[in-house]
Amino acid sequence: MPTDPKGRDVPGYGRHVFICGHERPEGATRPSCKNRGSLELLTRIKAAAREEGLREIRIQKSGCLDFCENGIACVVYPEGTWYRLQPQLDVGSIVEHLKNGTVDTDLLMNFDD
Repeated sequence: MPTDPKGRDVPGYGRHVFICGHERPEGATRPSCKNRGSLELLTRIKAAAREEGLREIRIQKSGCLDFCENGIACVVYPEGTWYRLQPQLDVGSIVEHLKNGTVDTDLLMNFDD
């Protein structure tokens, strides 16, 4: 296997974070995460994870996660924890989840509405 820049000898991550980067056109009937600032938020979360030295984490943009009405859609695997994020989010709670699995219940996406 080629040398991995992160020093891994097998592919994979302990946690994988997808943040919706889908963009709908102006005037669309549904909101879109990119238009709400998801890519800027993704950049901040990645930087905070890097500052914490989290190496077994992959944080990346996804296509539409289809729950844009709830806020910026984010899902963390392998747990399958769905978050509804806001652009002004203090990213510390997401980083805590990535570090030790602590779920911020205030940010959980509510599928019951």
